[in-house]
Amino acid sequence: MPISRSVNCAKKRSLSTSVALVVSGALLAGCGLLPSSPDEGTRTVTVWLMKDSASSDFLKRFTEAYEKEHAHTKLDIQIKSWGGIGAQIKKALTGDNPPDVIEVGNTQVAHYADHGGLENLTLESLRDFGSEDWLPGLAEPGKINHAQFGIPWYAANRVVVYRKDLFQQAGVREPRDRQEWLTATEKLNTAGRQGIYLAGQDWYTLAGFIWEEGGELAVDAGGRWTGALHSEAALRGMSFYKKLQALGGGPRDADEEKPPQAGVFAQGNVAQIVATPGAAKIIEEKNPALRGKLGFFPVPGKTPDKPGAVFTGGSDLVIPERTDQRQAAVQVVQALTGKKWQVDLARTMSYVPNKGNLISEVADEEGVAAMSRGALQGRATPASPTWGDVEANNPIKTYMSQVLAGADPQDAAKRASARITATLQRFEEE
Repeated sequence: MPISRSVNCAKKRSLSTSVALVVSGALLAGCGLLPSSPDEGTRTVTVWLMKDSASSDFLKRFTEAYEKEHAHTKLDIQIKSWGGIGAQIKKALTGDNPPDVIEVGNTQVAHYADHGGLENLTLESLRDFGSEDWLPGLAEPGKINHAQFGIPWYAANRVVVYRKDLFQQAGVREPRDRQEWLTATEKLNTAGRQGIYLAGQDWYTLAGFIWEEGGELAVDAGGRWTGALHSEAALRGMSFYKKLQALGGGPRDADEEKPPQAGVFAQGNVAQIVATPGAAKIIEEKNPALRGKLGFFPVPGKTPDKPGAVFTGGSDLVIPERTDQRQAAVQVVQALTGKKWQVDLARTMSYVPNKGNLISEVADEEGVAAMSRGALQGRATPASPTWGDVEANNPIKTYMSQVLAGADPQDAAKRASARITATLQRFEEE
């Protein structure tokens, strides 16, 4: 992808050479030919993590165990709020005393890399972090021009949360593909009951349908990003969304938070929603009568052999270039993203581990297991540094509402694609 500002252009042009040197260095280091810097005395590694990403109990367990295993390292874990964090991170990356490790949203890595100041962790990814097993929806957004800056920490993606009792009453089973899903949902959509509650502007769910058809939200065409909602594949994804959305009473002109769909489900007349498994806890709190009646299955794909594509949210860990504790910071990242603490975090927080080969470790957690199976088909939003500007004034939502209200899909898609293109290319003229 293009790095927009001239200060980063030379860095981008030399990146391929740098990656090649990194790979060679990884091999040499594996043979013990590269010396490591000696560690002397006690050092403090400062880690910025986001509020609610990990429980206080998990962080206490991790800190105590890590400091016991690394006698000369102390951890200073600071909890930050997502609100306003972007400005704080940008300031930290250019400052003289940044934290040593920072948690960022997986789709935000390109934005921070565009501004410079992130450490290139390609060597460690190949040699130490087991990058070959990372979930693609987490790994891809952290890679900029073939160099790895973001290290996957945890993932979450949507599944179908459903009423087991209503499925049994309707004589339907968990669907294995899209056609079975439509058929089952139609049977569930009876008088007084919604087969599915799907808000008209749930664009993350639509993105999965588009990817499943082979389409894209936007594409990098010769170094310039362009909107792609008007492609035939993307239009097929919207067509499926419209068919599914019609089998319930979801609003055409609002997203899944207006009103919160878990609250709508808790009212008792909805058979399914598309949400993360954590929605089940909210539903049960609002309606205790539904405890034990909720189930989960991955969003179905076009064929029974694998689940459908889904948007993968979550977080990556990055290391600022200006850290004076690079080696110690790498060791902390390696621990947090390694098997022991990945499985612990997934069980504690109902997350998906960062590697496909760890999914079996959480198979006994029904919601997490369904989410993990779907995560293998996970994707992220386009890796443009300005994709956040698209989301801020989201033309995809407008497009969806227009199509659901009867507008010509191709015309509406072309208008939305043009708006996406204008937003993504704006920085190139600045």
